[in-house]
Amino acid sequence: MEDYEQLLNEAYEKIKPISSSGERFEIPKVAGHFEGKKTIITNFLQIADYIRRNPEHFQKFLLRELAVAGQKEGDRLILNMNVPSAKINQKIEQYVKEFVVCKSCGKPDTELVKEDRLAFIKCLACGAKHSVRSKI
Repeated sequence: MEDYEQLLNEAYEKIKPISSSGERFEIPKVAGHFEGKKTIITNFLQIADYIRRNPEHFQKFLLRELAVAGQKEGDRLILNMNVPSAKINQKIEQYVKEFVVCKSCGKPDTELVKEDRLAFIKCLACGAKHSVRSKI
């Protein structure tokens, strides 16, 4: 029995500790650069895919909240103004809080559903349904 416990202790010492913060849903940070007076977000589509939302809806929210004109080119979003990445990340977190995370259970397993003229977040984990602003 001592050999087993010794082997078990050695195995525990060799295992890497978990470096995650405990949350399985971590929003990717914005990657991009400035070109003159334009800000180019190079991982825009990856972020939209990760939060499982329509890129057009996500783009419309960002452009309106940042009060800047812009357009999507391929998998990049081009903003017609210099915008710091910290401000863009803050707006993405605001979008996730409002349109992705369930208000009942706090899980990101949701989908946007439109019924008549109203928009709802329907949670696939707990079944809850919450209204969100449909006009962005």
